[in-house]
Amino acid sequence: MERAPVRAPLIKNMEFKVGLLLVLTMILAAGFLFYALFARGAFERTQRLILVTENAEGVEAGMSMTYAGFPVGQVKRMNLTEQGQVRIEMAIPVKDAKWLRETSVFTLEKSLVGGAKIRAFSTNLKDPELQDSAERPLYTGDAAAEIPEILAKVKAILANVNDMTKGDSSINQSLANVKAVTERMTGEYGVIGGVLGAPENARKVVQAIDHTNSLLTSLNGVSLKADGMLGKTDQRVFGQGGVMDEAQKSVVQINAILGDVRESLKKADAILANGQAISADVKEATTDIATLRTEVDDSLTKVNHLINEINRKWPFSRDVEVKLP
Repeated sequence: MERAPVRAPLIKNMEFKVGLLLVLTMILAAGFLFYALFARGAFERTQRLILVTENAEGVEAGMSMTYAGFPVGQVKRMNLTEQGQVRIEMAIPVKDAKWLRETSVFTLEKSLVGGAKIRAFSTNLKDPELQDSAERPLYTGDAAAEIPEILAKVKAILANVNDMTKGDSSINQSLANVKAVTERMTGEYGVIGGVLGAPENARKVVQAIDHTNSLLTSLNGVSLKADGMLGKTDQRVFGQGGVMDEAQKSVVQINAILGDVRESLKKADAILANGQAISADVKEATTDIATLRTEVDDSLTKVNHLINEINRKWPFSRDVEVKLP
């Protein structure tokens, strides 16, 4: 007689335990989702920032905006305006909004390698803070856009270099001329020969320089002789016992003689006055006038003799005439 199979004992309260496990699993999944959303800032307070640009190529939703290398905002959505411009809506956390000011500048940089980057620059953090839903221009700097211009400039430079390296180019001709000049400079007359171009011309220049040196030597000798003559002349004219010294002595003598003449003239004036007052004694007055005339003649004779003596000693003679009164 066959025995009946033995059944395994059932787990007590299996339905409750399975339900509890499902509930715990759902709670863990919800907690993880909540944590993930919290970590990504889904529940963080934000403010809006609108950036407007002509071309937003490379910009995608979720792209971060950095300030000094740290993310301070995120692209939420993009759309086109009626004028065909790109309107980018950014979400800026309130805690990071303090880095953005009214004077901040926003740029979209597109490099040759890597994706586009949105960056914010604030030059003065003391300026007023950026308001919520503010609209600012987004300046684009595309390195790839400058490649055609750079290639065009490189082609022009290469063309110029090709023209410069030709056999009949101006640079090669100039170098040939420089070579010819340097070869002439290594000749007998050196730099002069290289500059003038021919040995004959250089020889003429050297001869002219030699003649000039000889002439300068002669002029130096003449100058020395002239200096000696001028020294002697100065000694004869202005030295001790020279012409000027004798002339000064003669002038002193002339002043003394002229003093005598003035005294004689004063006496003549007195005699004339007496002659006018005493008209009776004409004979006595006439005798006094004759005596005075004799004294004046003697004085004028001395003056004339002294002037002749000065003319004899002075190197430049002149005619001196003394008229008697």
